[in-house]
Amino acid sequence: MQARDATHPIRVLLVDDHQLLTGALSQMLAREPDIVVTGVAATVAEARELAHQRLDVVLMDYRLPDGTGAEATRAIKARWPMARVVMLTALSDDETILESIQAGADGYLTKERAADEVVAAVRAANAGETLLPRSVIIGIAQRVAAARERGQERRQIEPLTPRELEVLRALTEGLSTPEICERLFIAPNTLRTHVQNIMAKLRVHSKLEAVAFALRHRLVEPPKPETLY
Repeated sequence: MQARDATHPIRVLLVDDHQLLTGALSQMLAREPDIVVTGVAATVAEARELAHQRLDVVLMDYRLPDGTGAEATRAIKARWPMARVVMLTALSDDETILESIQAGADGYLTKERAADEVVAAVRAANAGETLLPRSVIIGIAQRVAAARERGQERRQIEPLTPRELEVLRALTEGLSTPEICERLFIAPNTLRTHVQNIMAKLRVHSKLEAVAFALRHRLVEPPKPETLY
């Protein structure tokens, strides 16, 4: 998680083969002075081609004609590691969620709510927020717990400090940056440093992947459902 350059508009790539949706989202984003849509891709191949230019935020469909959004996400993250990828998908599919997390996705936005929330989602993603409804974290916790019980091998990691574990625990509860800062009495820049250290120690590429790793390997306990609302 790193501070962004606020001197240029947020550069957004749309990846979805539904032209009505991408057309509507493009029009909404074009009205915002701090956002520019750099391109619209309908396939994984087109997303890779358009990713040759610098990107800040990608709105990514999971199901594409020539592959998956996870494949496109890996390609984009390989070229632009700091780009934020927000998946446009249904949140009920745990398999899709976990595959996308492992590919480097930074959050989710349901297509049903995309028209209402896309501008705020783009700005939040660009600011480094994790876009994931808190209730979905329970599903992730259950999924990774099942995988954990099947005996996945745990790789060696550098131990986290007590403060880093507190930050990681807050991330698993789906707390926002302001909420974590208020809980731990720290500044946003301090939180950003803690998150960067956590990701480096766990050898993951996003806060969402850090959450999945932490739950899978019992670095923190899964959040209780009542803490997620």
